[in-house]
Amino acid sequence: MKNLHNIPEIGNFAAENRINTSSMKRIVFATGNSGKLREASEILGGAFELVTPAQSGIHGDIPESGATLRANSLQKAQYIYDHTGGADCFADDTGLEVDILGGAPGVYSARYAGSSKNSSDNIDKLLREMDIQETEASFARAFGIDTVHATRRARFKTVVTLILGGEKHFFEGVLEGRIARSRAGEGGFGYDPVFIADEYPDRTVAELDEETKNAISHRGKALRAMAEFLNSQSA
Repeated sequence: MKNLHNIPEIGNFAAENRINTSSMKRIVFATGNSGKLREASEILGGAFELVTPAQSGIHGDIPESGATLRANSLQKAQYIYDHTGGADCFADDTGLEVDILGGAPGVYSARYAGSSKNSSDNIDKLLREMDIQETEASFARAFGIDTVHATRRARFKTVVTLILGGEKHFFEGVLEGRIARSRAGEGGFGYDPVFIADEYPDRTVAELDEETKNAISHRGKALRAMAEFLNSQSA
């Protein structure tokens, strides 16, 4: 659940940046994160005015109880659509999928270690669970049991649901990579200190500068796909 109340830095985004919204198409973005709002605004460009649920009169929690990233993304977008009288809107959901863990933590990435959504605890659990799987695979091979070779391959995946004129559209972005054995870097958030993107194999995402990270980000890829679609509709 995300509480979107009392976020003045988002509510004042357009005013602070002196954006002329008179000729812009309004779209509600189901987020309470000012960083995500800025990223989406930059990608969509000047033809669109992004507003938050709070600016649209929604001050409670947005449900996200789906079993998949797509289901969560759709649930959030549908909630905004239903509670704004049918406003154009979009929502995103992101998860980390680790091969050796069968795709976990996936949709539960933010709360992998518990409802407190503590990133450090999530990373601790991730590394611990991966170590267990690698040890079990090693023992199995030692006893002549044929088992899948342990891998640290993983990916970040984002699914964006856009509801435009009542019609639903889905966009995905993926960042492939692997999980490091220990943390490195002070930037980013979430699992960034242990995720090594294929594009930069000698450092974690938390060691990349913001511009470099945004250029390869999974959410950025999904948002750019949505922006291309929106621009094609207004052409």
